[in-house]
Amino acid sequence: MQANDLFCAKFTALKSILTEQQVALSIKRLAHQVLENHLNLENTVLIGMQPRGIYVSDRIIEELKKLCDPKKIAYGKLDITFYRDDVRREIKLANRTEIPFSIENKNVVIIDDVLWTGRTIRAALDALVDFGRPAKVELCVLIDRRFSRELPIHADYVGRTIDTFPSQKVLVRWKEIHGVEEVVLV
Repeated sequence: MQANDLFCAKFTALKSILTEQQVALSIKRLAHQVLENHLNLENTVLIGMQPRGIYVSDRIIEELKKLCDPKKIAYGKLDITFYRDDVRREIKLANRTEIPFSIENKNVVIIDDVLWTGRTIRAALDALVDFGRPAKVELCVLIDRRFSRELPIHADYVGRTIDTFPSQKVLVRWKEIHGVEEVVLV
């Protein structure tokens, strides 16, 4: 078997978790939940996690712009590459952090695509300290793999909670990259 055949065989056993319509509805619901808990987004900032979380956060921001004054939305993007505890084992390419505001005494909502072990969020919490001390930090994720946590971290806003084996992968596909919008289990 050639390498390409192995790749195709590996990714043919897909189980759909969210279809394109379900992804859109989940994102809309997440935006409404965030707004419900942070009326008018007063004293609240939203931070998308680089690289994959920004696809979720960009869509949540678009939904929020339909629901409230876009000028009230403070949105940034955070790269946690060099805060990760596994960065020493392999070479990582850094993404760009864009947080053009202080998070000092703000309510921060971190947005990511998949919550799995909690290590990425731990790294995000470490990175956030460089931008100030928030009053509160909440987590918003599209997918929560709830029984795989290695750290005591939970999401406050969840699109879908799923149970998986450690050997399985959750793939969140976006139109910009994959030409299709869906979440699948491999």
